[in-house]
Amino acid sequence: MRSASLTRKTAETEISVELNLDGSGSYDNQTGVGFFDHMLDQLARHAMIDMTVRAKGDLHIDDHHTVEDTGITIGQALAQAIGDKRGITRYGACLLPMDDALVRAALDLSGRPFLHWDITLPTQKIGTFDTELVREFFQALTTHSGMTLHLHQLEGINSHHIVEAAFKAVARALRDALETDPRKADDIPSTKGVL
Repeated sequence: MRSASLTRKTAETEISVELNLDGSGSYDNQTGVGFFDHMLDQLARHAMIDMTVRAKGDLHIDDHHTVEDTGITIGQALAQAIGDKRGITRYGACLLPMDDALVRAALDLSGRPFLHWDITLPTQKIGTFDTELVREFFQALTTHSGMTLHLHQLEGINSHHIVEAAFKAVARALRDALETDPRKADDIPSTKGVL
């Protein structure tokens, strides 16, 4: 099974993550940040990854450390669960509509972290959640998983819809990238022989 269980503890947060890449999309995410939990649920469900997240952070300051450190820990768990990447499809892309929002995600599980961010959120808050933390999460996720990720907002006027479309687009692209390539199930998907 492609799975991982990790804990990250700092003076600001304590995060534990359990992932099963060959799951059914079940989730149990509790970070203390309601909107963020909702987005993590979308990530698990639409990537078909079983994911459990527990986070305790310095929410009396703000949500930043909790969101960023959760992205770090999920990224590290993802890298661990993928292993040497033998047999994976490697690439994934999704053009995802959600009401007024249309977001495109394209990713490569290359081992070379890079985030291209072309998302403009019209509000600074979604409820009590700081919208600038969405980019912080994806930056942490890409850096610590070794993922190249391009996110483009093509349409959108509602911040909630745009962010949710981004999470779902990444999830669907990740699902495709993690699938076993039936024609190359025993090979590393690179001419270099390593990723």
